[in-house]
Amino acid sequence: MNRRRFLTAGVLASAVLTASACGGGDDDVAGGDGGDTTLRMIVNITPNLTEQFWNELFDLYEAENPGITVELELTGTIEAEAKLQQDLAAGDPPDIAQHVIPNPETAELFVDLSGEDWAADTPLFEDYAIDGKHYVVGVGEQIQSLVFYNKAAFEEAGVDATQLQTIAQFEDAMRKLQAAGYVPLQSAGQWVTGAQFTMLADAGVLTEDPDWVVKRKDGETTFADSGYLRYFELYESWLDQGFLSQSALGLEYPDGQAAFLEGESAMYIMGSYFVPAADDAGLSDQIGVIPVPTDGEYPPGQFGNMAQPYTVVEASDAKEEAIDLVEWLVTDEEAIEIQLAADGNLRKGFSYDVSSLGEGVQAILDASPMVIVKQGERQPVHGYAEELNTQVQSLFTGSSAGDVATNLDTWWDSQR
Repeated sequence: MNRRRFLTAGVLASAVLTASACGGGDDDVAGGDGGDTTLRMIVNITPNLTEQFWNELFDLYEAENPGITVELELTGTIEAEAKLQQDLAAGDPPDIAQHVIPNPETAELFVDLSGEDWAADTPLFEDYAIDGKHYVVGVGEQIQSLVFYNKAAFEEAGVDATQLQTIAQFEDAMRKLQAAGYVPLQSAGQWVTGAQFTMLADAGVLTEDPDWVVKRKDGETTFADSGYLRYFELYESWLDQGFLSQSALGLEYPDGQAAFLEGESAMYIMGSYFVPAADDAGLSDQIGVIPVPTDGEYPPGQFGNMAQPYTVVEASDAKEEAIDLVEWLVTDEEAIEIQLAADGNLRKGFSYDVSSLGEGVQAILDASPMVIVKQGERQPVHGYAEELNTQVQSLFTGSSAGDVATNLDTWWDSQR
């Protein structure tokens, strides 16, 4: 087994992302001539994708490819894209980045994989194209407009999950759960707050109008004058009524997940990648899953995205070796199944043993009218997810729904 070093996000450079950054040229590092090659790869660490997971996955690759060592570069407390920015600004580029999605402004920083024959058969390949070019490939698909619920809490409160289709029914259920002594809806800080809002609101707004983002880019609609305002108002109301805990922002993602698994809260809006956490806790049979509620079409479309996306960094000194590793990650059957199972993801033509909860998620996907993918021409302006998260979190500290919608519109227009 190759010894793998772990690098943390210790470079605190604040310079902007630049394509001209260059790495070192040591022979024992990526790009060396005639010797072993070390590929540095930015990876996210999550409750499912642990250091041990990445170690064991790349041990398989290294065993099949003597002379290649994969060196994990951990993101620490920052997002993968921010870690990539730091590395490039410091003139020390990695070779591969996991969970970094190129956009029109950053596409030139990544290798165009359009000419790779294997790439075209990977999930959502065309959906993520930028001006006809393909900079990212993935292992599978995630769906995220899901409500996981504690079956015992629902039974105690007299709530029938099959009847939770409209917003009014959902709110009535939260009142009953609150009266039974539960926090109705689990949230958390970090990225979770905005992500949960997206999982809920996009299912309603974008099922009704899949081209809403395109219209927003063209100035034909706004957050303040569309269905998104209603969801901001709902979120503000749920905070006021105690359906969401005011202290939730103090929780990190793993803590919020643990609180739900421990039975402190009754419902948890989260993506399909929650399933392995429930499985590992031995609680899958005690948890149910339904689509998020909506006042429109039901079941709604499922907000989704490419699972386990990988990019090759253009500034890498070992692009050929990096491309080979990415190819293995998204085409090797054993590697695919390991990654799908680890994060509860899906891919056509691949199956693995799943729990009853995983079967419930699959049934929701099968019944969904569409998977909502906000990429390509439907990709929001750069930085949107982070700004949305900031604005949604401001509802916890006194901002009104109207202020949030207006602030988000002002920010969006400033990015054009």
